[in-house]
Amino acid sequence: MKRIISNILSVFLIVSCMSCQKDEETPAATADFSYSASNLSVAFANQSTNSRYFSWNFGDDTEASTAMSPTHSYEEEGTYNVSLTTIGRDGTTQTKTQAVTVTAPLNLVNGGKMNTSDASAWTNITYSSGVTFAIENGKMLAKGGGWGHAGIYQKLSVVAGKTYVLDMTISGGGAEDTWFEVYVGQSAPGTSDYTDGGKRLAFSTWCYGNNKPFEGLFSLQNISCDAKGKNIISFAQSGDVYLVIRGGGSNLGSSGISIDNITLTEKQ
Repeated sequence: MKRIISNILSVFLIVSCMSCQKDEETPAATADFSYSASNLSVAFANQSTNSRYFSWNFGDDTEASTAMSPTHSYEEEGTYNVSLTTIGRDGTTQTKTQAVTVTAPLNLVNGGKMNTSDASAWTNITYSSGVTFAIENGKMLAKGGGWGHAGIYQKLSVVAGKTYVLDMTISGGGAEDTWFEVYVGQSAPGTSDYTDGGKRLAFSTWCYGNNKPFEGLFSLQNISCDAKGKNIISFAQSGDVYLVIRGGGSNLGSSGISIDNITLTEKQ
């Protein structure tokens, strides 16, 4: 009887031990993700299993993200190789790479990239001599001073009831007693100061200060006192509107004020 009981206990211990080993085995890790793109913005859904640490490479030279399921905005449309690297609970490293394609929303502005060939998309205005607008090195450059005043404009077509976002990059430094303003109005520009629709983007040294550098998206720059948040635009009537960019003053700085990547897109 003792031998039988001993054998039963031995079998029980062996089975129990095998069960413990099975429970202690760590399941293999996997790296996987899906995504949903809306214009230049992409929402990533992490579908990895048995993983604890994540690193996302978005393929556009921006910093990696360690969020579980991040959202990322690209500056330019195109196809990017996005990689998700995980460290599993079993200590292994797994990587999943997918090609992600993003497209920019339709831009109503012609020649907004400010390549040399884009000059024909713009009409120059000179209100008073001393300031000039011209494309140089891939940017539209306003330079000069002497209390001159000039600008550029083009005609666009919009749809009533839709909401549009106006923006551009802007840079400068050393400006003194200077203004730089952007309008979108329904009246055609003439020989007098253009004000139709009100300022949509604006720079003023009387607000920002003289001789201070600035660079980046116009809407995000802390250079305007009276046009913040006014780059979101809607129209009561469909038809033609005029995008007018004008500036002037005592001194626009030794490097002038440059603008690039001008966009008027439908808000998503």
